[in-house]
Formats: sequence, C-alpha cells, structure tokens
Amino acid sequence: MIDHSRPLSARVTAPAQLPAPVHADVAVWRPATAADIDAIWQLEIAIGRSDHPNYVRERDEVSEAFTFSFVDVDADTLVGFDADGRLVAHGLVLLRPGQETLVKSNLGGGVLPEMRGRGIGRELLNWQIARGKQQLATSDKLLPGWITTFCDERAPQNVSLYERFDLACTRYFLSLDRILAEPIREFVLAEGIRLAGYTPELSNAVHAARDAAFMDHWSSQPIPDESWNAYVTGPSFVDELSFVALGTEPDGSEHVVGFIMSSVNEQDWAAAGYRSSYIGLVGVLSGWRGRHIAQALLAAQLAASRAVGHERATLDVDSASPTGALGLYTGMGFFATNRELAFVLEF
Repeated sequence: MIDHSRPLSARVTAPAQLPAPVHADVAVWRPATAADIDAIWQLEIAIGRSDHPNYVRERDEVSEAFTFSFVDVDADTLVGFDADGRLVAHGLVLLRPGQETLVKSNLGGGVLPEMRGRGIGRELLNWQIARGKQQLATSDKLLPGWITTFCDERAPQNVSLYERFDLACTRYFLSLDRILAEPIREFVLAEGIRLAGYTPELSNAVHAARDAAFMDHWSSQPIPDESWNAYVTGPSFVDELSFVALGTEPDGSEHVVGFIMSSVNEQDWAAAGYRSSYIGLVGVLSGWRGRHIAQALLAAQLAASRAVGHERATLDVDSASPTGALGLYTGMGFFATNRELAFVLEF
C-alpha cells in the first residue's frame, strides 16, 4: 500500500537530468519540433499497421501536442533518427492539468516495427519513465501519482517491455462493434427528458457534463479546455452523429444530463474493411442514470450512422466499469472485437 500522506514531490525520486538514450542504430536523439509532425504521423501509421491494423491514428492527434500550453515540447518529446535521417522512434510524456483525484503522466510513441527487437524501445521507455517521474515530482498534491500507458493485446512485445520496467497491467478495455444492419430498438424517455442533436453552442455544457459523469470512472480526470476544444472542433468530429439528453429540473430549468459524441475517420475504413463511426464518449450524470437515457442516445447515434451509409459503429469500454457500461452496450447489440491493456507504475 502506497502512503499518500506525503506530497508527490516527496514520494517520487526524479532524476535531475534525463538519461541520454544511446543506441548503435539511432544516429540522433533530440526533442521533436513541429517540422517532425508528418514524419511522426507516418511512423504512427506504420506502428498501427503492426499493432492495431483495424484503425489508424489521425494527423491531428499528433499535431495537437505541439499546440497545447501544458506540453513542453523541448522536455516532453523525443525523436530518434537513423544514419539516413529516417525517423525510427518517437516518444511523448504528457501531464495534463485538471488533477482532482490523480496525477497522471501518460506515455505515447513507439518504434518502427522493422527496427524492433534491437533495444531501441528500452532506451526510449527508460527516457520516458524518467521524464514521467520529473513531471510527477513537480506536484505537491497528496494524491496518487501514475505513469501510465496502453497497448493493444495484438502487440505482445509491448507487454514484455512495459513489464520489464515494472509497469503493471491493471485494466482491460474492450473494443466493441455494432452491425448497423441489425434492428435498432427505440426507447421512450420519461417526461422531462428529451434528446437533441449536438451543436457547438452546447460544447461548454457537454464538457461540464462529461467531467461530472466520468468522475466515477477508472483514472478519469477533468478534460482540459484546450483538449476538449481540439476534440469537438477537430476534422473527424461529427456534430450530426452526436446527441445530448436534456433533463428538466423541478424548477423548470433544463440542462444537459447525458451525451454521446462521435467521430468519423475514413482512413480507418480500408484497414477495418467496413464504413463506420466511432463513439468516443457516452455518459449520463449519476443522478439521472437508470432511466434508459444512455440507451436512447445510443439508439439515436446508431440510426443516424446507418442513415449516412455506415455499416458499423464502434466504441471502447472499460471492461470493469462501475456503471455497468459493458452490459449496457452488449444489450444494445455490441460485441467485442479486440482488447487494450492499461499499464501503470504507481507512486
């Protein structure tokens, strides 16, 4: 049991200087710059083909790290090039603001698949964990501190690497698909609850509802404004496939009590073999649960997705969610296709 009565700054032993990666196949290690965005994106595509061939990372997911005020690009990023100037590895260590119950450094990146098995990943991860410790040690909060990362179960080499550095697999997230040709059940909501299409004017209200609804979810923290705005204004986010539930209080006031947020990345379609939408967020405020609001939101999204010619809707869910989300989704016709593993180093 870790004692959280002392601040993280006293619990985490962080190096004064980050370890300089050294590897015979990497001629240059340095911080990333905005000029590297396309090369990093192409590296992520190559990693994806090997580790998770059914979906593709978007360029905006790479580029946004270079715009967020809470990312110190010089300190939080690392890229490695071979002697021919080819990008063979990259890493990102991200500490987001909004830490209410947990301080968390997230690790991202990877190694070009054809260059794996040579020790490059060990050099990269060693640097990332050291940087994560530095980030956690800046906090004086009396909260748990995590260095965390994820990997698809189809990438067992990553599991071995993480375990080598004492990161423990602590959670499983399932990828679920729903075939849209199958019947979609309709749900009648109780008086005082209605569905509406998402519009940008609702962004702040949905953001607040998301943060409130997800506070009982594993490791979830409030989403920074910058991250939220990047999500709902990004090129893949689709207003027409996103919906809100509005609830009326006894005093007659109406507010967002549920939401479903969707995106479409057409690059995924060829890899997956079907046209689809991705449901990134589904949530209902705790006091409004148990009234079929989530089911009604899902039904609206599935019908809208089918109407524009999609063949499937997909989402990811914590297999041990305390809200019973997995059972809700399978009850709506979703089925598991893949599994992602969450790894944590706790302080």
